[in-house]
Amino acid sequence: MKRLRSRFERFCFAHRDKGLPNLMLYVSIGTAIVYLMTVFGQSYALYNLLCFDRAAILRGQIWRLFTYAFTYGIGYNNLLLVAVSLLCYYSLGQAMEHAWGTFRFNLFYLTGIILMDAFALIFGTGATVTYLNLSLFLGYATMYPDSRFLLLFIIPVKAWFFALFDLLLTFYDVLRLTAAGAFPFSIYPLIAIGNYFLFFGKDVLNVIPFSWRARIRRLFTKKPAKKSGTIPFRPVNSYKAEHAAPKEPYTHRCTICGRTDLSDPGLEFRYCSRCHGYHCYCEDHINNHIHIENV
Repeated sequence: MKRLRSRFERFCFAHRDKGLPNLMLYVSIGTAIVYLMTVFGQSYALYNLLCFDRAAILRGQIWRLFTYAFTYGIGYNNLLLVAVSLLCYYSLGQAMEHAWGTFRFNLFYLTGIILMDAFALIFGTGATVTYLNLSLFLGYATMYPDSRFLLLFIIPVKAWFFALFDLLLTFYDVLRLTAAGAFPFSIYPLIAIGNYFLFFGKDVLNVIPFSWRARIRRLFTKKPAKKSGTIPFRPVNSYKAEHAAPKEPYTHRCTICGRTDLSDPGLEFRYCSRCHGYHCYCEDHINNHIHIENV
């Protein structure tokens, strides 16, 4: 599985400039047009033409499998909320596309829509991109966990906190809808979460602060048994050994996650030719990092 993911990431990196650039810009503009024409025009003709309709799709209106992505926010009467949401989704999508490349980000969004289409067609439920758009927060926080958002445009909050809150809110919606008898639509939010796990793999752990992961790792790590007391003898050349420059116990160390060829012997390491200096990355981050420039 690790080798398959490595090949997939190399393939995406080799074709990173292919696809539709600025995808979230077109999605945001199209959504804004449909919202304004529907809410302010008091006409649902355009919405009814683009929304997900299982019966209409089976009759041959296959464009509805994709155009329902432009119907986000129709149920909200707060124009400011919809405008801020679209602006956030556009900004997060642009950041992910810059880090991943056009091809991989297009594939991420398209795969999410196809998975939701399949679920809605099989179980006969409606389809919405609300949870797919929310997964952009998870993706951005996984790439940049220490970046900050301004809550209420005043309070700085780190991205990983928003990501964990987004996950809790999603699972709460699943439980709430299930308790309300909305099954199988209640597990619909998990489709977007599954798409997120599919593309990020082990990198999803980045949303958990490193200090938390270290504490959890210490809880499940057995402490070495204490050795019986021995009398330490000082070697002849002890002074030189103590004052010699310490040697690194590893050969390669990832600049992003800190894993080494000693802690993960089966991990592959590469050096980025686009970064300024001599920077090493593991196979999970060689194609997924911000290049270090000369300042």
